[in-house]
Amino acid sequence: MTEYPTALGASSLEKITLLGQDLAQDVMGKVSFGELAFWLATQRRPAPGETRVFEAVLAALADHGFTPTAIVTRLTYLSAPDSVQGALAAGLLGGGSRFLGVTEDCGRFLHEAVSTVEEPANWDEVALETVQARRAAGKFVPGLGHHVHKNGDPRTARLFEIAREEQQFGPHLALFEAIGRVHPQVLGKTLPLNGAGACGAALADLGLPLELLRGFALLARTAGLIGQLAEELRNPVANDIFLSVDLNNRPVPPAGGSHG
Repeated sequence: MTEYPTALGASSLEKITLLGQDLAQDVMGKVSFGELAFWLATQRRPAPGETRVFEAVLAALADHGFTPTAIVTRLTYLSAPDSVQGALAAGLLGGGSRFLGVTEDCGRFLHEAVSTVEEPANWDEVALETVQARRAAGKFVPGLGHHVHKNGDPRTARLFEIAREEQQFGPHLALFEAIGRVHPQVLGKTLPLNGAGACGAALADLGLPLELLRGFALLARTAGLIGQLAEELRNPVANDIFLSVDLNNRPVPPAGGSHG
């Protein structure tokens, strides 16, 4: 008989186990959701300091107002109010290189640089070389710049502070912080370190799988999208958003022109 081993959830007639624990007796009411999410991903129970940093990341990424992911969630619910799961899925599918995906992109970018460095390192020197190489390749530096917080993303400084308080400020955060100091030498202008990038650095320092960093951003945003739907129920705006486009479209000839 084929067996499929798992260290995650399993059920018997008498009880449910999760991560080797009795779900009802040892997890429910004793383990926070953030702690459990970390534990599920790593299969090791995080220390309290790790949980605090991880949950700070989740809070930082939960909701950013009327972003495309929030708008499409509201519009999908307007179109299909019988499909809450469809509305949530629509918003999550919009998590990519411009929204939410920066967390994973920055974590991977920093890890690639950190993996070539022996600690202790002069992080300003490493950062300068890293930014110069990125510039030479004609690529953007992930986590650098923000369309609203031109003078500094408030999430970034706070996440640095929390990570330091909990002794979780590792090489990825150190390199990211250094990039904030040295990039003007290369780019000729000063850009803020955005919160999504800081979150990616923090998650990488926690040792979470790089391949799942976007998943944690989506986990956080799920809570935010539920909030968007709850607000849509109380104070609907989706129909106004729809009508603002529908009533103001302007017919134009096809881009290819007409052919006789």
